[in-house]
Amino acid sequence: MKKLSLLLIFPAILIAQEKTVTPKQQGKYDTNKFSQMYDLLATPNMFRTASGAPGPAYYQQQADYKIDIELDDKNSKINGSEVITYSNNSPDSLEYLWIQLDQNQAKAKSQTSLAESEKINQVFPLEGFSSKYLKKDLERGFNIESVKDSKGSPMSYTINETMMRINLVTPLKPGEKISMAIKWWYNVNNYRKEGGRSGYEFFEKDGNKLYVIAQFYPRMAVYNDVEGWQNMQFWGSGEFALPFGNFDVNITVPADHVIDATGELINRSEVFTPEQVKRYEQAQKSFDKPVVIVTQAEAEAAEKGFSEKKKTWKFSAKNVRDFGIASSRKFIYDAMAVKIGNKVVMAESLYPKEANPLWGETSTMVVAHTLKSYSSHTFDYPYPKAVSVSAEDQGMEYPMICWNFGRPDENGVTSKEVKNGMIGVVIHEVGHTFFPMIVNSDERQWSWMDEGLNSFLEYLAEQELDPNFPSRRGPAKNIVPYMSGDQKFLEPIMSNSETIHQFGNNAYGKPATGLNILREVVMGRELFDYAFKTYANRWKFKHPTPEDFFRTMEDASAVDLDWFFRGWFYSTDFVDIGIKDVKQYYVSETPTADLKDVKVRKGRFGFEKGPFVYLVAGDNAEVNNSSKKALKVEDVKSLADYVSQTFTAQEKAELKSPKYFYEVEFNKPGGMIMPILVEITYEDGTKDNYQYPAQIWRKSNDTAKKVYATSKAIKSIQIDPKLMTADIDVTNNSWPKVEVKSKFD
Repeated sequence: MKKLSLLLIFPAILIAQEKTVTPKQQGKYDTNKFSQMYDLLATPNMFRTASGAPGPAYYQQQADYKIDIELDDKNSKINGSEVITYSNNSPDSLEYLWIQLDQNQAKAKSQTSLAESEKINQVFPLEGFSSKYLKKDLERGFNIESVKDSKGSPMSYTINETMMRINLVTPLKPGEKISMAIKWWYNVNNYRKEGGRSGYEFFEKDGNKLYVIAQFYPRMAVYNDVEGWQNMQFWGSGEFALPFGNFDVNITVPADHVIDATGELINRSEVFTPEQVKRYEQAQKSFDKPVVIVTQAEAEAAEKGFSEKKKTWKFSAKNVRDFGIASSRKFIYDAMAVKIGNKVVMAESLYPKEANPLWGETSTMVVAHTLKSYSSHTFDYPYPKAVSVSAEDQGMEYPMICWNFGRPDENGVTSKEVKNGMIGVVIHEVGHTFFPMIVNSDERQWSWMDEGLNSFLEYLAEQELDPNFPSRRGPAKNIVPYMSGDQKFLEPIMSNSETIHQFGNNAYGKPATGLNILREVVMGRELFDYAFKTYANRWKFKHPTPEDFFRTMEDASAVDLDWFFRGWFYSTDFVDIGIKDVKQYYVSETPTADLKDVKVRKGRFGFEKGPFVYLVAGDNAEVNNSSKKALKVEDVKSLADYVSQTFTAQEKAELKSPKYFYEVEFNKPGGMIMPILVEITYEDGTKDNYQYPAQIWRKSNDTAKKVYATSKAIKSIQIDPKLMTADIDVTNNSWPKVEVKSKFD
């Protein structure tokens, strides 16, 4: 078989006797797209290894909180006090500490609004015009009343916009701890009017507010081996980088409010009725459907009360990076149990009556599905619960709790679009507990490390829930409009959060699509899933960087992915692969003029002496209608004699019998490297599919050729028939060329 194959494909190694001498060209730098990424990645060290794993000297800081807050519902105000115990686990002495004051981004004199370019809007809603040009600026942001040390003495501090520096008298040495007490208050924003990632929603019909409270306390910034203090200002887009710690939080609210928060409720019997406690205990044993703990009737009765009394809810959370709270007298509350590994996790939902029947039927079931799906692709969900809160116009995440949009209309009717949007956002925001609440990346620098990875897992969870779910992000074809857009408004994925024009496409869509292409096209599911799970487990409860992700994906799979990460993450190159030319050949014993003087190399040092067979090019008419000319190998006498003399009867019975020979030349107008997916359709209607690895382009960035020896005539050739590579121009993907109708047509 080996000798026969050489006879058939020898034109691929033909060597011309003479070469035209051309002038010497200038030397060049390495521009090969398969070059390794040493020029882009940080140098490995004892903190982070070249394999992408934490190194032997890896460390991370810890911040523990004891917090007491009170929600003043009448005035929409939060009063709080906290004691932060900060542990310096680094090898460095710290002269000062940085604390985040994210609420300050909403101050009237915030740099955020000053840094935004403006233009006149000629059409304004009345309320929007009034808020922008007529009303006095609202008082927003933190009001720090005091900062004291463990002895009650005032500590020096400096506030710079959304960051506060604690000026230490004595540097905090490696291995030491420090405690500080901070007292503050701020006015809670109406997020539907003012914007923001948290705040309250006002219900005009009954005069109630639904609070989703976050960034409500001064929070420690991250100090790590990569950049020291992560004290970049909060401008609004780049989210949060936070250390892990333990939280004990007491939350005082009106007595008729129902609340949930990060962590475990440790005084359930004090804040719920005996009947509600009994229902919760039933929910802990219900694995197939939610149990309603606070009913709609109970919530509707509470809506009318506006109690003057107070209750304090006590929560404890271990090894979390943040804390979120939801509170309202309007809340209906349901829950169910979910088996994750060898433990039981509670899936829970809180929602007003305006969200029913959609939320009662859907939310908690989707939470449970999300926990199962994400756990199967990463690690078993480690926390005791996951809570979904109905907050219209919101989609935001915190450890164990998130707020999500999507409600029926006033008649309780839910469109497919609203329901699918609500399901998608619940999956996405619950999924954020995995990324970045546990795999704790730096959102302030790299939004894609949480939004992109999470959007990819959201896509998997959506398709596992329903293979026909209309996923927005993940399928390769969905990113094509973005990647084929105006390059002036495109940035590489590896861009800081605040510099991106199209945030959704850049931070969510393109990374999710890239991971899906890696899984389905480049690596295959088995290799990808193992490597991705390795990354998740290496970096759970730690602080990974982009380099840690890139290196781990290669380290755990033995697949060279530098070309992919370089092109997909560090550039705005796009995919465009086409068919440039198709030539047909037939076997002959008579050489054409251009083949008479050609030599065929034998090994490294010599040349074959023959006899030869020749693959002679047919004309274009034969290519386009190859059935007119049967190219039978057995008609070539020298080849027939060779087969007869060389092979046994059994071997001859197993030989292929190609009649048609095609040389297909692919070209790559796009800059992004990608495997070539080819579907060949024969004249009898049967098909063959081929996948050529990206390395086919490694010696030429422009063209690549493949030879097809077939027993049947080829009717058509199609590149990427299932639209799996984000090819932005499919008009050059077919042979013979297929006219693509315009949208108008």
